[in-house]
Amino acid sequence: MNMNRRSFCGSALAAGVAAAAAAKEGLSAAPLPGKSPGKSKLFTPLQLRGVTLRNRIAMSPMCQYSSEDGFATDWHLTHHGARAVGGAGLLIAEATGVTPEGRITPNCLGVWKDEHIPALKRITDFVRAHGAAPGIQLAHAGVKASRQSPLKPRSNSFVAIEDGGWQPVGPTATRYGPDGLAPKALSKDEIRSITRSFAEAAQRSVAAGFNVIELHFAHGYLGHSFLSPLMNTRTDEYGGSFENRTRFLIETVRAVRAALPEETPLLTRISGTDWDEEGWTIEDSVEAAKLMKAEGVDLIDCSTGGASRNARIPVGPGYQVPVAEQVRRNADIPTGAVGMITEPAQAEAILAEDRADLILLGRQLLREPYWAQRAWLELEPDAPSPIAREYAWALRETRRR
Repeated sequence: MNMNRRSFCGSALAAGVAAAAAAKEGLSAAPLPGKSPGKSKLFTPLQLRGVTLRNRIAMSPMCQYSSEDGFATDWHLTHHGARAVGGAGLLIAEATGVTPEGRITPNCLGVWKDEHIPALKRITDFVRAHGAAPGIQLAHAGVKASRQSPLKPRSNSFVAIEDGGWQPVGPTATRYGPDGLAPKALSKDEIRSITRSFAEAAQRSVAAGFNVIELHFAHGYLGHSFLSPLMNTRTDEYGGSFENRTRFLIETVRAVRAALPEETPLLTRISGTDWDEEGWTIEDSVEAAKLMKAEGVDLIDCSTGGASRNARIPVGPGYQVPVAEQVRRNADIPTGAVGMITEPAQAEAILAEDRADLILLGRQLLREPYWAQRAWLELEPDAPSPIAREYAWALRETRRR
């Protein structure tokens, strides 16, 4: 289906307005039309290869800026542990650098060396013991690397090399931010080296106990910067045509899939649209999803934006759901919906209408780690309480009142 930026924005806004209106009218506390009590799709297990998620609630990858030299800390254990106990089905660790230079900030998580494995395994062991599947997002920040974390006084400013920063890289030497070093254009050998780093990081992730691997090809970071014509102006086999701009994506997917056990699901997060008619489009996303499916990707995590500082994004409730819907329907592959999904009825409607297969919550799970408890109470699924048995008795009491 051909859809220009204006009509796509209109579709996204209409979907968001409808979801917001439903929540306002109190539908979050009542069964959806045609849905029998105890049959919530949100709490239906999702099978991805050899992994069964206990429900369709996932924690979206969110940077915690709490690492030194890439190592996980007690903060990460608490962050993931609370949401595993809280009932989510899948927890995806933040954008995790496959090389030291692949981090967004010096305080981002990493998995570029074997020494990172034990601290990560401590987290995955806890998450799995409490019923959730641990996942990890493997990433390279590309032109957006070597930035101060939002927790620092000079948030998002470039970290100079003499202060512990590093040289950003990208498909070309074109800047994204106004400060810092211009990125170094990667040679073909360097591109292939980064692909190998993704595959090696995937192997370490499996050794660390992660059941689900996600590749980060969104938000203007390295993977997305190759896909988007707004960021990639190369003239060799990694730039120009759609086939060439997707070459790094497909080569990386292929290398990672080959490095993983057959039973390990592979997800890819994409920016489904640049929100710019000159950029990456929803039609491009559908075609790329078909290619990824053929290479063994099991689900597309559908976000948007990040390639242009001037994009006009119609942010609102569920504004990215139309991307997940179109990729799912036109590429015949499971998708995850993300972006201002906050109410259980809103999430349930997305799944019930077959617009996506998985609901990814970001900020809402920061605000409400036990969101799954509320969703279970409101939707009344025919399933055991989704939270730790140590707390389940209190939830049962709440439900009886």
